[in-house]
Amino acid sequence: MTSALLVELPEQIVSARLVMRAPRAGDGPAINRAVVESFAELHPWMPWARTLPSITESEEFARDAQVKFLQREELPLLLFRAADGELVGASGMHHIDWTVPRFEIGYWCRTSCVGSGYTSEAVAALCRFLFVAFGAKRVEVRTDERNERSARVPERLGFRLEGTLRHDALGNDGAPRNTRVYSVVSIDELCDERP
Repeated sequence: MTSALLVELPEQIVSARLVMRAPRAGDGPAINRAVVESFAELHPWMPWARTLPSITESEEFARDAQVKFLQREELPLLLFRAADGELVGASGMHHIDWTVPRFEIGYWCRTSCVGSGYTSEAVAALCRFLFVAFGAKRVEVRTDERNERSARVPERLGFRLEGTLRHDALGNDGAPRNTRVYSVVSIDELCDERP
């Protein structure tokens, strides 16, 4: 196994309507605007959305995410609409095991862009990339079992529900939450979700 630091990654991944790239210094204000706009929808589901971030905290996140990307610990990505450069959300690959290789894809969409299919488009493009570029053997999506909107993404793309982990984590309200685990193990399992 080659060192993860030597894994070659493109500067960006492009789909029909999106340009996806790693966060970098200077992205904090745009990230903050999107998170502030979407905070009410993100707060119940995202562990990192416990409190509303300041612009400085969003900039710190962008720089920390850039370091994690460069070290190949995680592969966080910002999703920009190709037509106008607007930040529509974020995604990325987490809990990576390069020896398998196995990846978990996470995502969130800016409230004003929900329902446009951007999240499904991004997840489908990332899956294709992982299977083709890295020979992925497994790609997962995990969602809170109450978050039906989030669960529709892997279901729409052909992921298989493997099960529900009971009391897997605590929600931002402090109550135990159950986590649905979806996976695909081959590019052939993916449904075509191109717009």
